[in-house]
Amino acid sequence: MATGTYNIFVLVKQVPDQGSKAGLNPDGTIDRAKAKRMLNPFDRYALQAALFTKRAYGGTVTAISMGPPPATEVLLEALEHGVDFGYLLCDKRLAASDTLATAYALYKTILHIGKPDVIFCGLQTTDGDTAQVGPQLAERLDLPQITYCEDFAIVDGKVEARRIIEGGIQKVITELPVLVTVANSYHALEYKSFRGAWRVRQLVRNPEEMKKYIRTLDLDVIGADPERCGLKGSPTIVAATEKVGDIGGNCCIFEGNSPESLVKDLMATSNVKEYVTALERP
Repeated sequence: MATGTYNIFVLVKQVPDQGSKAGLNPDGTIDRAKAKRMLNPFDRYALQAALFTKRAYGGTVTAISMGPPPATEVLLEALEHGVDFGYLLCDKRLAASDTLATAYALYKTILHIGKPDVIFCGLQTTDGDTAQVGPQLAERLDLPQITYCEDFAIVDGKVEARRIIEGGIQKVITELPVLVTVANSYHALEYKSFRGAWRVRQLVRNPEEMKKYIRTLDLDVIGADPERCGLKGSPTIVAATEKVGDIGGNCCIFEGNSPESLVKDLMATSNVKEYVTALERP
């Protein structure tokens, strides 16, 4: 097992709680102000991978998030788990960014913060489900990428990883630096430590001290072009949105003494007749 001092970055995002009702803005985007907030579930695996790397090989972990001011909450949560520093990219001009604009903004953020050895990302986010930001970011940074990674080790300055592919697994070896998207088959995020929770509690009580560990950036600070961010920099357009009513339907329960009688009753229903007729058409 090789050891060293690695500069480890992990991307985390605050997303609407899946159990809450968020609603939509007039432009079709999620009204995040009305939704309860949570750490993106997929990012919990990336966070665990970053903390494991720190413990196993040495170094510091920096968590990076992009979002409105309340997104500081996920950075504080990351600190409770053992992350060393956090950066929040917060700017109204970032609102409604699609994956292209988001990857560009995060790319400029990473260039501003420093040179990482490993960047960990979750597979995707529950509010977008695109799984595009990690690979787009790797392309902009000109880094090799290991996607759907479920296990890895750093040996002699190289990453040896196992990634999920269709029908099996693939073992890959690549040089550092590297970007890794962590599969949700990786180890679950460990519980917060008492020491970490106490540390964050003290930081919250002392805003000036907290600024040493969680820093807020904007587009001007990182040198990003506003025309490439937010709606202006997003070629993805929501053409229309509509509210879906109650999802339901008629449910028929068939009861009988034998499978043969149940199938006979089922085949006699109008829906099945229409389906069978459609299949028989030339």
